[in-house]
Amino acid sequence: MKLLKITLSALFLFSFGIANAQDDLMKELDATKSDKKEITSAAFKGLQVVNMQSTKLPVKGEFYFLVSHRFGDLTYGLDNFYGLDGAYTKLGGIYGVTDWLSLGLSRHTFQKTYEFAAKYKLANQEDDGFPVTIVGYNTMDIRSDLKTALYPDLKANDRYAYSTQLIVSRKINSSLSLQVNPMFIHKNLYDELDDQKNTFLLGTGARCKVSKRISINLDYAARLNLPEGYNYPYHNPISLGMDIETGGHVFQLVFSNSQAMNDVSYYTSAAGITGGRGIFFGFNMYRVF
Repeated sequence: MKLLKITLSALFLFSFGIANAQDDLMKELDATKSDKKEITSAAFKGLQVVNMQSTKLPVKGEFYFLVSHRFGDLTYGLDNFYGLDGAYTKLGGIYGVTDWLSLGLSRHTFQKTYEFAAKYKLANQEDDGFPVTIVGYNTMDIRSDLKTALYPDLKANDRYAYSTQLIVSRKINSSLSLQVNPMFIHKNLYDELDDQKNTFLLGTGARCKVSKRISINLDYAARLNLPEGYNYPYHNPISLGMDIETGGHVFQLVFSNSQAMNDVSYYTSAAGITGGRGIFFGFNMYRVF
């Protein structure tokens, strides 16, 4: 009987020790978990909001093949077969060099432009930490349509134009994401009558998820340094789109007041909407490999 009491006492003390050890271990795990900030899932599903770049990047090793199309002005109806005549096309590729850096190259029908792009993540939105995602984006355009026959003094760097952008987004909840995008556009060659060498803009974008695979997106940019009293022929760019998520890609339907798709031209040469004219329909399609 005495032996039984000793044995039961020993088992009780052993069990109590294990329970305390488990409590201490759980406290350590909880403390470790609380110190590690969870990154908020992507605010935008596509690499673009509509025409404007979003804060989404490819992951390391991913390659995106891009096909974008903008038909002609819808408002002319059958005269241009509702925009099918005179459409513009953009073909390109984007590669995730690392999880925070991607490089892209595309060719545009408009002005036979080649566009080089770099996109790099500076900060991530965290569930209980940093409030926004911050991404830098730079492009360099080369216009290959310029000829010395029309421009006898043409130099190589006259073909170049640049954009520098800082994209800041916040995922408000699972259905709504917002972003702001201050940017600077520089052109080496420009028409002083209706163009500017340097343009500053403030862009905004939004995504509203309406179903599991569909969202409605909007982006808009306001030019900040137009000369006062000058009747500038172009308009602030605005685009409305719909994201459709499928198995291997995001398909975006687009309505815009700009037919051009390269960043420099989109932000500085949007010709619609004037007198009800200048509405361009198209799509962006990204295929991931």
